[in-house]
Amino acid sequence: MSHENSPATGGRRKLLLAGAGLAAGATGLGLAWRRHLAENPSLSPAEQSFWAARFERPVADAASGSKDLLMADFRGKPLLLNFWATWCPPCVKELPELAQFHREFQKEGWQVLGLALDAATPVREFQQKLALDFPQGLAGLAGTELSRSLGNSQGGLPFSVAFAANGRVMWRKLGATTLEELRPLGRGKLA
Repeated sequence: MSHENSPATGGRRKLLLAGAGLAAGATGLGLAWRRHLAENPSLSPAEQSFWAARFERPVADAASGSKDLLMADFRGKPLLLNFWATWCPPCVKELPELAQFHREFQKEGWQVLGLALDAATPVREFQQKLALDFPQGLAGLAGTELSRSLGNSQGGLPFSVAFAANGRVMWRKLGATTLEELRPLGRGKLA
């Protein structure tokens, strides 16, 4: 008499198959969770604060008419953030380089944002002389503290920070940068 088709053997087989299925599912979930953590690492308090920030635009957005500039709107794509001021000669000198980076790499998803450590009037007057084709925000004196929290320990200008699409800081530089320095960043080839 064969026991292969007995109810006890069939029940054991179903339990073994169910257990194997659960183990495979758990392994898949574990791998998916590890991948999610690698792609979406926890943000530092400074990064969280930056992505929650809101700044006033020196001039209302032409498309929406909005004066608000929400950092959360920039999340999900790489972002080159530049702290600058109208009274800072190296800042003013590098702005055309940043604008060129913006034009060259926006097709690859890069965004560029300037945060002026200035009042609205000088920035508006400056923009009448040199129109910038990337968004500008007014960070005022609070921008100095924000730049310090993002790695600018000296509080100097200009200061640039690049964020990966996942919101994490991936590069920073105190002092003027050039297009030649920025192009490898845009291509994903950090030094």
